[in-house]
Amino acid sequence: MKSNAVIAIHGGAGTILRASMSAQAEAQYRAALRDVLQAGQRILAEGGHALDAVTEAVRLLEDCPLFNAGRGSVFTADATHELDASIMDGRTLEAGAVCCVKRVRNPVLAARRVLECSEHVLFTGEGAEAFAAAQGLALVEPAYFHTDARYRQWQLAHDRQQTMLDHDGAARASLPSSESEAPEPTPQEPLDPNRKFGTVGAVALDAHGHLAAAASTGGITYKQPGRVGDTPLIGAGCYANDATCAVAATGAGEMFMRMVAAYDVSAQMAYRGATLEAATNDVVMNRLLRIEGRGGLIAVDREGNVALPFNTEGMYRGYARVGETCVTGIYR
Repeated sequence: MKSNAVIAIHGGAGTILRASMSAQAEAQYRAALRDVLQAGQRILAEGGHALDAVTEAVRLLEDCPLFNAGRGSVFTADATHELDASIMDGRTLEAGAVCCVKRVRNPVLAARRVLECSEHVLFTGEGAEAFAAAQGLALVEPAYFHTDARYRQWQLAHDRQQTMLDHDGAARASLPSSESEAPEPTPQEPLDPNRKFGTVGAVALDAHGHLAAAASTGGITYKQPGRVGDTPLIGAGCYANDATCAVAATGAGEMFMRMVAAYDVSAQMAYRGATLEAATNDVVMNRLLRIEGRGGLIAVDREGNVALPFNTEGMYRGYARVGETCVTGIYR
């Protein structure tokens, strides 16, 4: 009998820079996505649980400096790092999350321990780090998260004294000419690093019929310390329910929070009988756009259907079914 087991991942959404991306750079990003997908695919192929597959996928994305999560996270206005992550088990509706951590190497592992070992759902800041340390998770010096590319983004934002939120380029066009003449983004990155939603996520359905979702982020460049987006908030940036679907979002966090976007997909399926495709398209292409919410999401339902909608010019994404070749994408 053919398995419906499948995993999908994303690495952020934003403005595509086709002209400045070499074939080698695109291959690098696709290879990174493929490696992560294959790791999750192996877990599912061996009969592993969806929760384990999404945990490993997001952990690997956190360890890859190409993406804004874990190592390679963006800088706050104070030139520090604050990381967030969440995870949810569709079988039990248990969830765990951490936010504003500065020394936890893999925030998704801390979120997983919150799910498994705590009566709470969300820990923040020093309390989250203390919990992670008590659980034996790896702590690192803040310099571990530094990359030169992210620091250059911080310098640009510092010069402008503003967060990097205008990922579709609309605001840049409205800036005075002295401000709109910003340095060109590094040619190695196909999505403009100064106008990109930096989040990673994974959703999966396992051979046992269970769903799970996980997400992690370094936030937004030049954010005010203490700002928290949708990623660690269950129902906003991450949600899973075996009765409907698993969702992981990436985008303008405040808008996804206001729309409770991840849960809205599940609610539309549960309460009005929408298909996964219809529910995800409505949330991303209609409801979010009404409040100028930019970004996308990945989702999988209990039948193994996959949806990867986004309303920006591109989104790092991919999915892999057990026994089939991985599929990756960047552009529309």
